[in-house]
Amino acid sequence: MKYKSLAIIWLLALISAIGVASSAPRTRRATEPAVYSSAEADAMRLEGEKRFRANCNRCHAAPHKFPPRMMATIVRHMRVRATITDDDMRYILYYMTQ
Repeated sequence: MKYKSLAIIWLLALISAIGVASSAPRTRRATEPAVYSSAEADAMRLEGEKRFRANCNRCHAAPHKFPPRMMATIVRHMRVRATITDDDMRYILYYMTQ
């Protein structure tokens, strides 16, 4: 438990030190909510949970609720460390922000 707290504090410090920067403009930001029907939203959430358990659950417990912008930054940084695909990142981010 002590190490989880230290890891979260370290990650938040890293995020605040780096800041959120984008190298190229996008048509839709990752933090902007996508519009899905309720069936699509449920499917996205379940797929995100499945991919979270497959890729993230080895080291991390169930996700805490952070603002979507902060969560997008965390997932982007962890994507590099965990070598997950863009699709995995999109599903995991949707799951963690719902």
